[in-house]
Amino acid sequence: MPKAAKDIDNLAIVRGIALEEEPGIGALTLAGFLRDVAGRYADREALVMPTPGASAERWRYGDLWDRSMEVARALIACGTGKDTRIGVLMTNRLEWVSSCFGIALAGGVLVGLSTFSTAAELEQLIRASGISILLFERKVLTKDFTVMLHELEPAIASSVPGELASLKFPFLRRLAVVGDGPAAGAIERWSVFLDQGRRVAPELIEATAAAVAPSDPAILFFSSGSTGKPKGILNAHRGVCIQSWRWPRIYAIDRPVRTWSANGLFWSGNFSLSLGGTLAGGGALILQRTFVPHEAIRLMEAERVTLPYCWPHQWAQLEDEPGWEEADLSSFHYFDVERNLRRPQKSITTRWRDPRASYGSTETFTISTAYSVDTPREIQEGNNGEPLPGNTVKILDPETGETLRRGETGEIAVKGPTLMLGYIGVPSEEALDPEGFYHSGDGGHIDEQGRLFFAGRINDIIKSGGANVSPVEVDWTLCACPGVKMCKTTGVPDELLGEMVVSLVARQPDRADLTADEVIAFLKRRLASYKVPRKVVFVAEEELTLTATAKIKPADARALALRKLLEIR
Repeated sequence: MPKAAKDIDNLAIVRGIALEEEPGIGALTLAGFLRDVAGRYADREALVMPTPGASAERWRYGDLWDRSMEVARALIACGTGKDTRIGVLMTNRLEWVSSCFGIALAGGVLVGLSTFSTAAELEQLIRASGISILLFERKVLTKDFTVMLHELEPAIASSVPGELASLKFPFLRRLAVVGDGPAAGAIERWSVFLDQGRRVAPELIEATAAAVAPSDPAILFFSSGSTGKPKGILNAHRGVCIQSWRWPRIYAIDRPVRTWSANGLFWSGNFSLSLGGTLAGGGALILQRTFVPHEAIRLMEAERVTLPYCWPHQWAQLEDEPGWEEADLSSFHYFDVERNLRRPQKSITTRWRDPRASYGSTETFTISTAYSVDTPREIQEGNNGEPLPGNTVKILDPETGETLRRGETGEIAVKGPTLMLGYIGVPSEEALDPEGFYHSGDGGHIDEQGRLFFAGRINDIIKSGGANVSPVEVDWTLCACPGVKMCKTTGVPDELLGEMVVSLVARQPDRADLTADEVIAFLKRRLASYKVPRKVVFVAEEELTLTATAKIKPADARALALRKLLEIR
C-alpha cells in the first residue's frame, strides 16, 4: 500500500492516498456490486448452507443473482419504493443474502436486525428503524419470532398481508416468514411472498436499480448496545461497496477463498469481510446459522474452508471440542495460528498472518486504517495502520477539540468515503463536526510515521502515575500468555497512582496452577514497566460478561476488579 501523506507542523493528522488511486474498486452500489461479481463468476460457487437430511444447498453466483431478483420483484409488488426500509431478522442463511441484494435492487434500505434480540429489544428496533416490511426466520434456537411478534402486536394475527394497521409499529405493513409452520394473519409464507413478484417485469427492477446512486442509503445497522440503547447507523452504498472491494487486496488473496462464518451478517464487520470480501474476490461463503462448535468443525472439514472468520472466545470453544485435535483443517490458509490458537493443531500448517494493524467501527463501515498482510511485520506490528485511501484521521483534545501533535494521546476523529450518513433520529451536527469528522470516543495517538495507535475508549484509558495506559495494548499482549484463556485489563482508584492497572484473567482449564507472578513476569518482558498491571486477579470465565459482539463491558470489568480486590483484602 502506498504510504500515507504527512502534514506539516507535526500535527496529529494524516491522510490516505486519493481514493481514485486505489486499485480493485468496482461498482459503488450494492446492485452494481452484485452485477459485477455475478458477471465475472457466474458459474462459480458463491454460497453454501448445510441443510437437514442433505449435505448442503449450494448457490452459484448466477443463482444468487436470480434469487435476489426474485426478492426484488416481490418487494416491488408489495409497494416498495426508493429508500423504503425493510427489516431482515434471520441467521446466516441463503435467504438473508438474497434479501440483502434484493432490497438493493428494489431501491430499498436493508435494516439488519439481530436474532439475539429479546422481545423488548426487538420492539425498540422495529420502532426506531421505521421498517415497512419485515422478512424474518421463524425459529432461532429457543426463540419463535412468530410468537414473539404476535405478543408484541396482537393486530398482526387479526390482519391480512398488506393491511396491517398498527399503533405500535405505524410504518409496518407486511411480514414474510422463512421456516416450517403455518403462516396466518399479516404474516405470509416465504413462497407466497415471492410468488407476488411474478407479475413484475425484470426490466422494471433493472431500471429501479439503475436509479440508485452510490450516495443513497443502503444499510441500517445497529450498534451492539454495550452502553445504553443501540444506535441506528445509516451507511451509503458507496461506503459498503468500497470496503467490500478492499478486502481481497488487504488480505492479499492469491488463491480461491472459501470463507466460513457463524457470526451474524447483521453486524458490519461480518457483513463486510465475510460476505462482501468473499464475493468481491469470487470466493464461496460457507454459512452456519448459529455457532455450534462440533458442527463448525465438521463443516470446516467438509467444505475445505480456507478463511475461517471467528471471534477469540469461539476459537477457545473449538479447541475444547473432543474432535478438534484430529480434525483435518489442512485447508486453512488465511488464518493466523499465532493470534487465534492457544496451542498447535497438527493439520494447520499455514504461516499466514492476520493484518492486526487496523482500526474501525460501524460508523465507518468497518476499517478506516489498516495495512495489508504483505506489509513487513516491523512496520505493522504494534500499531493500527495508516489511513485507507480517501480517509483522513486526526487526534483531538477531547475537551477543546484542538488537533494535538504527533505522539500525544487524544480522541480519534475520522473522515472519508466510507463514513456513515449519520445516526437515525440524531441531527447531523450532533453526529459529525462542522468539518465532517466523526468523533469516535476512542483514544489513541499518531506517531512520526503516520501510524495510528488505538488506546481504547477515552473513558477507559487508565491514568496511572501520570502516564496513560491502554488496556487494549495490555490485553493484546496478555492474551498470548500461556495459560490465559480470557482477560480484561482495567483501572481502579489508587491513592498513590490515581489509578492502578489491574488485569482480570480466566485460566485455561488445564492451567489452574498459573500464578499472578508468572503472568506479571510474562508482561514485564514485553511491556514498559508502567503498563504492567500491579495486580492480576483470577476469575471464572463466566464472570467476564460478554456483549453480543464478544466484548467485555469496561464498567462491568472495573466493578468486578474492585469486588475481587476487596475479597482478597
